[in-house]
Amino acid sequence: MAEMSDGIILVGIDEAGYGPILGPMVASATAFEVPGGLSDACLWKALRKSVRETTETRDSRIPILDSKKLYHRKEGLARLERSVLSAVHAWQGSPSTMRRLLGCLCSNVLERLGEYPWYREADPDLPTSADAGSIRIAGNLLKRDLSTQSIRLAGCWSEVLLEGQYNRLVNQTRNKAVVLFGLVLRLIHRVAEAYPRHELRIFVDKQGARDRYAEPLLQAFQDRRLKVLEENDDDSAYELVSGPSKWRVRFTQSGESKHLPVALASLISKYLRELLMGCFNAYWSEQVPDLRSTAGYYQDGLRFLKAIRPHVRRLGIDEQVLIRQRSGVEA
Repeated sequence: MAEMSDGIILVGIDEAGYGPILGPMVASATAFEVPGGLSDACLWKALRKSVRETTETRDSRIPILDSKKLYHRKEGLARLERSVLSAVHAWQGSPSTMRRLLGCLCSNVLERLGEYPWYREADPDLPTSADAGSIRIAGNLLKRDLSTQSIRLAGCWSEVLLEGQYNRLVNQTRNKAVVLFGLVLRLIHRVAEAYPRHELRIFVDKQGARDRYAEPLLQAFQDRRLKVLEENDDDSAYELVSGPSKWRVRFTQSGESKHLPVALASLISKYLRELLMGCFNAYWSEQVPDLRSTAGYYQDGLRFLKAIRPHVRRLGIDEQVLIRQRSGVEA
């Protein structure tokens, strides 16, 4: 039987694009390997020389916080992009294009991009808005800070659910909350496959109004014994054990403000979605003169759809790969 590693993997999982009717839904996981003595430490404090949890613009450290606080569409992509690409640089270098970044995080989505006219040929250079030099400097600072603290950025993973695939899964489950939870389980699988001999402590931003996760966790990980640690309005925590391998999975309210790995996962999910929405908007602006871009949320999505619908018919585009369904009872 394989011995467990002394290092502990702290994992954060969060999503972007749960609510829109246009564009993809993205969930991401980030993992940090820490010594056992730092397993309960605040990573914002441990890495305070290189990261911050504020939006203060005069501070050159990398802001890692809830994407809703860092990114505002009217202000542009630069701040969000700098944070994400600096972290990616510290992890394994700087991808030069969107597809190279997707290849690092979720290579399985690359073959599906060809099914969509707005993604088929798209591959914008990175960074799109932020300064490349600033990204390298911040990324190198984070890399040194991690090394000094004996912490390692152990990996980043994403699951990108494109529009047509999203609709197929919602048709099967009749519940988009179940679809999102499936992405979370897939990310846990991927982290566990990468680190089978480490103790995992996994923090997930809470899934809507759900408080109980024992049954779907048992179904997904049938080889593990599950113990419920707590279930309440704020936190639901579980221990899953198989031999010497132990995971703790905690679903927590406002996880982005409590755990740096969750905040970073939030940023990565939002950044990937915004990159793909940029491709979506660029395609349709070529088809429809003077078309105002959209973030894809319901009301503005309806405005956008009204403007492009004649061209959807002209181009022979199946609306099942364009418009996300809103069916199903959300948990």
